[in-house]
Amino acid sequence: MTDDKKLRTKLVHGGTRRSQYNEVSEAIFLTQGFVYETAEQAEARFEQLGEDEFIYARYGNPTVRMFEDRMAMIEGTEDCFATASGMAAVNAALMSLLRAGDHVVSSRALFGSCLYILEDVLTRFGVEVSFVDGTDLEAWRAAIRPDTKVLFMETISNPTLEVIDLKSVADLGHTVGATVVVDNVFATPVFSRAVEMGADVIVYSTTKHVDGQGRALGGAVCGTRDYIRKTLEPYLKHTGAAMSPFTAWIMLKGLETLDLRVRAQAEGARILAEALDGHPKLSRVIHPGLPAHPQHALARDQMTGFGTMLSLEISGGKDAAFRALNALEIFTISNNLGDAKSIVTHPATTTHQRLPVDVRAELGITPGLLRLSIGLEDPQDLLADLTRALDAA
Repeated sequence: MTDDKKLRTKLVHGGTRRSQYNEVSEAIFLTQGFVYETAEQAEARFEQLGEDEFIYARYGNPTVRMFEDRMAMIEGTEDCFATASGMAAVNAALMSLLRAGDHVVSSRALFGSCLYILEDVLTRFGVEVSFVDGTDLEAWRAAIRPDTKVLFMETISNPTLEVIDLKSVADLGHTVGATVVVDNVFATPVFSRAVEMGADVIVYSTTKHVDGQGRALGGAVCGTRDYIRKTLEPYLKHTGAAMSPFTAWIMLKGLETLDLRVRAQAEGARILAEALDGHPKLSRVIHPGLPAHPQHALARDQMTGFGTMLSLEISGGKDAAFRALNALEIFTISNNLGDAKSIVTHPATTTHQRLPVDVRAELGITPGLLRLSIGLEDPQDLLADLTRALDAA
């Protein structure tokens, strides 16, 4: 399929491979290995894989390759490698690029598991990591050194929804030859302009919006063909974080409706943010689409939409937040996001609970903060649910 097709068309048809049976729905190739007609053919394939040839499911699979091709097509990159989970994608993207003695600059406002990889795993193997306030361009400028190898950030931070000036940060990194790696989950492939803004490697937890229905774990790393096949693929081939063919098929089905779902969810998030802004029980309503958001103008320029997430800070701290959580009827208390069902999370006691109290405070993860992932329910029903819960708080 040519690149001039619109997003919805790419989401339905991109990367499709049909067998000799010409099936309509993508086939699930549930096989861990592949056979060769001759010993010479096996030798040749191990020496150099052809465009549509496979050796072993840990290296690649026709169903998984369809998903990878479609992800690369919609993200606007040359290639993609699918992984078993979003954190496997983050780990592989970083570990494949770095070695002992290298230097990384990262925004501090990150998902807890991303912080673990940077603070605990990479430093254990001799990688130096400097953390900065991601919204402070001068902090990035001061931290980046001539020997900096990688910049890492969430384009929209989890859970306080800070928006990083990706183009400016990428320009700073590129002046020293650093690779810019971004976790783009909150921006979604629908609203992303990460490649255009200068990102070199884009990481997704496809568990979130791509699947979108709470069914399977998955991840994807998008980038240039040279990076994916010469740097990332060798690392993943030998460490084993491969996506299963059945999961890839689920993700392909999720992609078909991604644009429709995400746009409806984002509209719901906007309606709720505007309706709840100024509520007497709330000290903050955080949503990039609100004009009062510190990076509202940047978000408008950097993405094509404001996303499906919002955060609420309830006055009264943890006790009030828990009373509100327990009074909800439609929202599901969970730690996932991007689902068709609306989900609410208390980050201080779940996703970011391992962080010291002072670090949580520095990041704005207060005891009263709730992270909301807006689903496909009617926004007016969700608003009524939240209003009842806030009354209980």
